[in-house]
Amino acid sequence: MHQGSGFLSTRQRRLAWLGFLLAAVQAPVSARLVDDSSWLFSLCVALMVATVIIADDAARRRPADAPSSE
Repeated sequence: MHQGSGFLSTRQRRLAWLGFLLAAVQAPVSARLVDDSSWLFSLCVALMVATVIIADDAARRRPADAPSSE
């Protein structure tokens, strides 16, 4: 049984992880330094990137011969 490939290339996946980590670290730092709630934007970006990484991981774990509609 072969595993399927995700929709992100290896380079894109690494960049997504880097973007997630940077946004996740930047949110609490800016929350402490800035008086307004603009740090929530960084949190939302980190959550969206995490969703893409999780979806790519699920696509990679699915067997290659499985239909994509499941």
